[in-house]
Amino acid sequence: MKITLKNQKLENISCDVLILNLFEVETRRSTSLWGGTGAVDFALNGLIKKIIKEENFKGKAGTTLVIRTNGLIPAKKVIVIGLGEKEKFDLNSIRKISASAIRCAKKEKAKTVCTILHGAGAGKIDIKNAAQAITEVSQLALYEFDRLKSKDKKEPKMEIKTLIIAETDKSKLKDIESGIKRGNIVARAQALARDMVAESAITMTPTKIANIARKVAKENKLKIKVLDSAACKKLGMGAFLAVAQGSDEPPKFIEIKYTPKRKPKKHVVIVGKGITFDSGGLSLKPANSMETMKDDMSGSAATISTMSAMKELQPDVAITMIVAAAENMPSGKAYRPGDVIRAMNGKTIEVLNTDAEGRVTLADAVSYAAKQKPDEIIDLATLTGACVVALGDTANGVMTNNQKLADKIIKAGNEAGERMWQLPLYDEDREKIKSDIADMINTGSKGKSGAQNGAVFIEKFVSDIPWVHIDIAGPSWIDKENEYGPKGPTGVGVRTLINYLTNYASTQNHHA
Repeated sequence: MKITLKNQKLENISCDVLILNLFEVETRRSTSLWGGTGAVDFALNGLIKKIIKEENFKGKAGTTLVIRTNGLIPAKKVIVIGLGEKEKFDLNSIRKISASAIRCAKKEKAKTVCTILHGAGAGKIDIKNAAQAITEVSQLALYEFDRLKSKDKKEPKMEIKTLIIAETDKSKLKDIESGIKRGNIVARAQALARDMVAESAITMTPTKIANIARKVAKENKLKIKVLDSAACKKLGMGAFLAVAQGSDEPPKFIEIKYTPKRKPKKHVVIVGKGITFDSGGLSLKPANSMETMKDDMSGSAATISTMSAMKELQPDVAITMIVAAAENMPSGKAYRPGDVIRAMNGKTIEVLNTDAEGRVTLADAVSYAAKQKPDEIIDLATLTGACVVALGDTANGVMTNNQKLADKIIKAGNEAGERMWQLPLYDEDREKIKSDIADMINTGSKGKSGAQNGAVFIEKFVSDIPWVHIDIAGPSWIDKENEYGPKGPTGVGVRTLINYLTNYASTQNHHA
């Protein structure tokens, strides 16, 4: 969908559907409606106000009212979207109501849609942020993964081709254009992450992930290195290779580097868990627990997709992306409960459960990152079911060894519409992963602080570098649609990383 800006009055724009808005309080007032909605209502001879009263429309957040204009203005139909209570209106409100509005427009079989800039008037939201939010959500709410379906050539696909954002104030146009541009970049990156996760595991193998990473690097003129198992063995990646050895699919260790044009203010490493299918290995999962395990590479999808946006957004920090991609499968070659394996940094791991494999692959990925002595390391992983139990599918778990870094990540995520919630790491959690025969075990106390057990395990490999672990296990896959798209893979983490790397990363962290 193409998103454009028009410096024109709403009531003069030709389109199939014109999206307007109003707060709850406006439905209770006897006087005229506010702003652009009021101007269109005037052009329609009070039709909007009349139908609001007839239909008893309350303006609740996300509710819609469809009105035919009967040729009184160039737009064929008007959709009025409720903004809810004015006092509670914020950037997330814009996201939710934009999704409702664009989906309603699609149901009306519109091809050209024009929208008011939600929140820029009475909502008092920064116009650049408002334009970005509308753009992102409008693109992502209409996202579909249908490439695997057989298509009926007789049935033309109904798609919205163009979304116009209208603004009459010329002084605001530059900021709105900037918001639209950034919103499109972020939405494209997140759609790529969704596409990667939505593909079947039989297709989205470690080799396929490496090929996508190569394509991203080539298109954005980024440096890339892909290591095979022999190269990983030379580097001493015994942990990563132990997980990979049960599968016939060869593992791939992927590194992409972005360097800004000017001297970088900081070096940030982002690490994504890349288990392309997690059967649990010899500690086999129940069948119903495997149904969505193609999404166990969501962290890698998010980090690779984030790198696809760096050339256009040009952050002033150097960024290294690392993904250790492998399958976790049972076979006669698979690693076993009771095995002791050695990670790249020399630490030994007693494997008690082969289904706690993500942290084992991350041990080598994070060790590799730490050797580069970056200013900070951020890892994204669908790591634990425990985090899903704690936070559901609406918030990501954040754990850290550096509070200042965590605060910035949490702020970046919450601003981007990806909720973050911090979980504590206590010394008692670190005690739980001690082994009698090795440096550590890959599990902790059964049924207790499982998310933290995974985090303190990874912490053993970051040295003293400021580090944040984001457990995305819950929000990586949703069972029903939300404002950002359909059920299934969400591409979570992309918006957080992009917001952090472009707006927050250049400031320094002090050790906690």
